[in-house]
Amino acid sequence: MKNKILGSALMIAGTTIGAGMLAMPLTSAGMGFGVTLVLLVGLWLLLTYTGLLFMEVYQTAKEQDVGVASLAEQYFGMTGRVLATASLLILLYALLAAYITGGGSLVSGILPESLGADNALKVGILIFTLILGAFVVVGIKGVDGLTRVLFIGKIIAFIGVLMMMLPKAKLENLTAVPLDNLLVISAIPIFFTSFGFHVIMGSINSYLEADIKKIRVAVLIGTLIPLTAYLLWQLATHGVLSQNEFATLLKQDATLNGLVKATSQITGSTILGEMVRIFSTLALITSFLGVAMGIFEGVGDLLKRVNLPNNRLVLTPLTFIPPLAFALFYPNGFIAALGYAGLLFAFYGLVLPIGLAWKTRQQHPNLPYRVAGGNLALIVALIMGVIIMIIPFLMETGILPPVAG
Repeated sequence: MKNKILGSALMIAGTTIGAGMLAMPLTSAGMGFGVTLVLLVGLWLLLTYTGLLFMEVYQTAKEQDVGVASLAEQYFGMTGRVLATASLLILLYALLAAYITGGGSLVSGILPESLGADNALKVGILIFTLILGAFVVVGIKGVDGLTRVLFIGKIIAFIGVLMMMLPKAKLENLTAVPLDNLLVISAIPIFFTSFGFHVIMGSINSYLEADIKKIRVAVLIGTLIPLTAYLLWQLATHGVLSQNEFATLLKQDATLNGLVKATSQITGSTILGEMVRIFSTLALITSFLGVAMGIFEGVGDLLKRVNLPNNRLVLTPLTFIPPLAFALFYPNGFIAALGYAGLLFAFYGLVLPIGLAWKTRQQHPNLPYRVAGGNLALIVALIMGVIIMIIPFLMETGILPPVAG
């Protein structure tokens, strides 16, 4: 396997394993392990499929380094570009805001208590953003190199967490049924973002020089790694943490720092709590890097289209200031930002690639690569996307219960 394929797979996995994974225990405490397992496998199949649809469409791109918005314009005109660009940027800003908020929460947990909780959180948010944002500004090669190092650290920390948690797992916890069946539906948009690698597919296409075979291998490996990690993570958390105790503690503090505290209190192990903090921090960092890179690509593609400067001096403030402002003024918005991102991602990660693939197959019926399933699979995936987009509105009206936080 060539080095770039591995690097691309790790960037996909690194982008995927982030705040969505860390939010799983916050949203699935009352769901039960069995239902969570089915949900994860189903979403993996759905989103890996639509990720490959992007690659099918990229075979017809006029240039190798164009963004998804340019593909949307190619097939749907300026309306397609506007919708693709708006959904991408708002989605990425929502994700980056969640990541910055979660990262700041974790950093604040190790700052001096004399700062006070509010000040510590704001300082943590600034430290997290400034240090990691510098790597994004360097470019994809810098992100690739840092991701590889951090990914190794993340695996080591994750194995450490599993080794400490799995022996404490109890069968009665794993066989628990959902406290409320409707919670399963409410959690889908947040779980949905856990496979949100689509935001860097333009960069991956360019990095692998539009070689479909290489990209397909990178996508499959890059998504199987997170699926395996998610299943083990859920096995550990659901096995160790009883539904009622965990849900009660999270009501007091539904943040990642709260997750660390809950793990320590329920298991009685401070070391385990800190291992969870280290793993959570590394997971957030790798996902932060991928999403921020996606914003760079999206904003740069937009500025290029309207003939405005798109150098890094312009892109840096446009990438980081909006989500940083959200994190500073709405520091408890971790779950809210992820839920909003799930709604937007349903459009960007499902509706958009399905629409593009449908048009591509009409205009280019003899492309070398076509994703399996035919048009029937496109219709089924589209129905799933519409359902996922409706869920947040059903929660707003009270038809569905809200998730934690």
